Amino acid sequence: MQLRDYQQQAVDATIQFFQKNTATAVVVLPTGAGKSLVIAELARQARGRVLVLTHVKELVAQNAEKVAALTDRASIFAAGLQQKDSSAKTVVASVQSAANNLTAFTAPFSLLIIDECHRVSNDANSQYQQLFQHLRQLNPSLKVLGLTATPYRLGSGWIYRQHYHGRIGNTNNPVFEHCIFELPLRPLIKKGYLTPPRLYDGLTAQYDFSQLSPTTNGDYAEKEVNSLLGKMGRATRLIIQQLIGLAQQRKGIIIFAATVKHAEEVMQLLSSESAALLTANTPDQERDELIRRFKAQQLKFLVNVSVLTTGFDAPHVDLIAILRPTASVSLFQQMVGRGLRLAPGKTECLIIDYAANGYDLYFPEIGQPKPNSKAVPVQVPCPLCGFANIFWGLTDSDGDIIEHYGRRCQGLQADQHSQCDFRFRSRSCPDCGAENDIAARSCHNCQSVLVDPDKRLREVLNQQHHHLFRCQSMQLSDDNGDVKVSYYDIDGNPFYRWFKVQTPQQCRALYAAFIKPHSKAPGIPIPPFNNASELVALAAYFRPPELILLKKQKQGWQHLESFFDYQGRYQHFTG
Repeated sequence: MQLRDYQQQAVDATIQFFQKNTATAVVVLPTGAGKSLVIAELARQARGRVLVLTHVKELVAQNAEKVAALTDRASIFAAGLQQKDSSAKTVVASVQSAANNLTAFTAPFSLLIIDECHRVSNDANSQYQQLFQHLRQLNPSLKVLGLTATPYRLGSGWIYRQHYHGRIGNTNNPVFEHCIFELPLRPLIKKGYLTPPRLYDGLTAQYDFSQLSPTTNGDYAEKEVNSLLGKMGRATRLIIQQLIGLAQQRKGIIIFAATVKHAEEVMQLLSSESAALLTANTPDQERDELIRRFKAQQLKFLVNVSVLTTGFDAPHVDLIAILRPTASVSLFQQMVGRGLRLAPGKTECLIIDYAANGYDLYFPEIGQPKPNSKAVPVQVPCPLCGFANIFWGLTDSDGDIIEHYGRRCQGLQADQHSQCDFRFRSRSCPDCGAENDIAARSCHNCQSVLVDPDKRLREVLNQQHHHLFRCQSMQLSDDNGDVKVSYYDIDGNPFYRWFKVQTPQQCRALYAAFIKPHSKAPGIPIPPFNNASELVALAAYFRPPELILLKKQKQGWQHLESFFDYQGRYQHFTG
């Protein structure tokens, strides 16, 4: 069996890395790229014993099959497959079975490979970490490799510390140290290794989940989703009617429902079709039988709630209907990936996003949740090191960046061990002046405790003659050659600031007090201006603060501090 070029490149990158390093590593390959063959080839070339871990029995069986195709037969250790053998040179196991039977793993392994490694957490009590600790006691020099299509977890960020392209990942105790190989989706499609997707928003109807807020793991509260969907019954009927019509020209349709109640409603509307429902509560034997019938094309529709995102392989699937919201690009890509495998006669896969998630399949993770539905990935060069950062942002009709949400440059410094110091948005330390992340609680330079914005506001507002101005909008105007900034609160009450622009010193003061903190796209220079009217013409480049702290003076209100990117108890303050 011949490996594809990129599969061999992934294998070579792994071998070269572990010849020089003992740190943990990650290989990123899109869904359908054939991670099982990469695993099998690494197992074939390994000099010592190899343990391959994954979380579902389907992937255990798939990985064991590929190992047997390239080298000696692997042992399978998975209760779900009714096999518990750990004697072979290569063992393919479910993490649940292995972690619950540590005494069956007494001979050391030289290489540990974790499939779908984005599921690994740093929780010391997790099954993965308990097993890792046991294996390292047997061999402190154990090499650890993770493979995934989606190397990011909402709530904790990138699963690796740094990327071989010179990008910082997660500096806050990541599970893996290095991403050593990554392949985007587009080359696989272009070379004919995956089926081209055709992605559409809802064609006849669409759910509006925009008023809901996701949890840190990218999910939405089931009660809130059900309440919202209860008001959208007509949309569900129209969506299913459309899918039934499209199914006439399709071989296999997977529907991702938002909740169990929602899935049951979908099944009622599919009552005249050959359809089945899978949820986390579906018994294993029934689940296996339904999946078998679907793969045999005895069922046209497979409706599911969060159970077919990984470890499921039905190449004939040519329509993916997404009826659930998600704040996770990873989860969205995993759902779509169910339809991108090649099959005879299959020329494309139709992807319909009825939940208006709005993700671009061809862009990688950005490193943070999507801030709003209109945000797109934008490239922002660092003014200090030149690294091309990818952040969420907004663009105009010409594709020019009008706003971005990046905080710090993700580039590595020349020594390749530390992160670039440039911060697009920052919080200054009052003691040493160092710039810190806007959410930092202590200064990274002098370790001084940074005053919590809420604490500062509470202390100041307890004093007399102070006012918290909740800013709703902002306007710029030319006031006899000076720049006049007019802030308006929710009731339309104004607060004004003036800036002179006649001398270089005045322009520098303008930059520090207004241009830098108000910039929608910090780090990207605004067009040059020579006077107040030219700066007023650039008003679209600036954003208003959320809050402005004012102090009463004889001449009127004095500006003390503006609060940007603020989220706290005074966010809706009206006093």
